[in-house]
Amino acid sequence: MRARVLLFALVWLSCTWFGSWALNPNNSTRLFAAIALVEHGDARIDEFRNLTIDKAEFDGHVYLDKAPGMTLLALPAVAVAGHVTARPPIPPTVWNRNFADWMTVRLRLAVASVSALLTALAAVALFDLALGLTGGAGAAAFAAIAYALGTPIWGWSTTLFGHAPVADLFVIAVWALWRGGEARAVRFAATAGAALGLAVLIELQAVLAASIIALWGAFRLRSPAPLAAAALAGAVTLLVPLVTYNMIAFSTPFRLGYEGVNGFPGMKEGLFGLTSPKFAVLAEIIIGLRRGILWVAPVLILAPFGLWQLARRQRSLAITLAGAAIVVLLVNAAYVYWDGGFSTGPRHAVPAIGLLAIGLAPYWASLVYWWERALAATILGVSVAINLAIAAADIAAPDTYKFPLWDPVLKTDWATGTLRTLPSDFFAWSPLPGVALYLVLAVPLGLLLWRNVRQGDR
Repeated sequence: MRARVLLFALVWLSCTWFGSWALNPNNSTRLFAAIALVEHGDARIDEFRNLTIDKAEFDGHVYLDKAPGMTLLALPAVAVAGHVTARPPIPPTVWNRNFADWMTVRLRLAVASVSALLTALAAVALFDLALGLTGGAGAAAFAAIAYALGTPIWGWSTTLFGHAPVADLFVIAVWALWRGGEARAVRFAATAGAALGLAVLIELQAVLAASIIALWGAFRLRSPAPLAAAALAGAVTLLVPLVTYNMIAFSTPFRLGYEGVNGFPGMKEGLFGLTSPKFAVLAEIIIGLRRGILWVAPVLILAPFGLWQLARRQRSLAITLAGAAIVVLLVNAAYVYWDGGFSTGPRHAVPAIGLLAIGLAPYWASLVYWWERALAATILGVSVAINLAIAAADIAAPDTYKFPLWDPVLKTDWATGTLRTLPSDFFAWSPLPGVALYLVLAVPLGLLLWRNVRQGDR
């Protein structure tokens, strides 16, 4: 239990300590919709129409152009922020310091209570699942740390984008379905159903990978009562909030924000921009300099070997994880805007990360010689260092750079100290001391976690 508490604290601290730009269109449009719902009970964001390029228009009014999941989850944070900060005048453009600070408070609270919280919970769920699969606390910690801090999950968990939360919810669903096959099946099945329903509420295309996980869950649970609980929880978690939001926004349950997207003509191709997968795009998503996931998460190189090891003992689970991850990657490769615009790494591929990271536990458990574990630990250390650099600098690097990890993240942002930390956002600290304070807090947590994991293995 102590290791789980330490892991939760380390991951939640790491994700809340660093930040993203509150006026990034993907952050701001979700926050604008939440602000409108809290302040006016209305989903129209007409007053903010000039402050974001991500918007949908219907009948002369402007709305959120995303699935509403993250906006709805952010409502409590936005409501709390409304009681502690006074609204400044809405500026004609986004370049206004007072307005940016006002938005930053809302983003920070939403991240702490939604994105960071889900990632910390998913890390603990992955730890528990990996411990059950391998029997080794070291293997479980290796996989959980790799997932939460050794991949762009860390950076995207500092935002209100939906990618990391969907990855988190996939992990939580797999964990719950695994536990549901052992005991208290109804409770765990309902948890899995709710997690998958919420994932689709956040990103509609998540339904494809979620369906694969759900099918495996049906095979694993088999009993009618748990299956019914999972289905009911999923339907309630998805449909009730979606229909409620649509009725408030559009006075009809049968409308999606994507239908009214402006300024992105590619969204008219195929099904809201989804066409057919392109092999060249898939290669770019995996190894390309500009968006390749292995550059920003080298620890994932080990994941296929781990899934192969897992398949020797849990074939259906390994096939499910690999199949769902491949579906996420193929959906990314089929998307017209596959590169995600401003992004460090392939942001639309992020939901696959948790599914792959589960395989890292059996990989670690399969290692026999000390030098094998030393090499794997070194790869993990490099991955954590890379993602610390990204999370502190810019998870949404401009799309004009050929190799964002080097420039702007390392060459420009770190060299000039253009970083976002909690003390720099709210206490006027310079960024580098803010990073140093984070290390002062995080390193002891990491050492305590390592000590507890070693004791557990003994």
